[in-house]
Amino acid sequence: MDEKPPDDHASRVHASFDAFHEKVGPKLDDASRAAIERVKSAAVSKDADALRAHVGELKERHGWLYRELATHPQIANLLDELALLGL
Repeated sequence: MDEKPPDDHASRVHASFDAFHEKVGPKLDDASRAAIERVKSAAVSKDADALRAHVGELKERHGWLYRELATHPQIANLLDELALLGL
């Protein structure tokens, strides 16, 4: 039986956010970088409440960055997957 390693989710989250950072990294200031890190951390830990709160904060305070996040293919797939899991 082939089982995925327990950290597969975390690895995919890190890879997705690394790809996202390559695209928008130069545009980020300290506040927006911290906001993305909070979303990433919540996604890694599968903390539904924190993920909703941090994505909402990102949308409210950093609209352009939220739009970039929502349209980035890897991040969008990851967020869809987490939503299907009820997160």
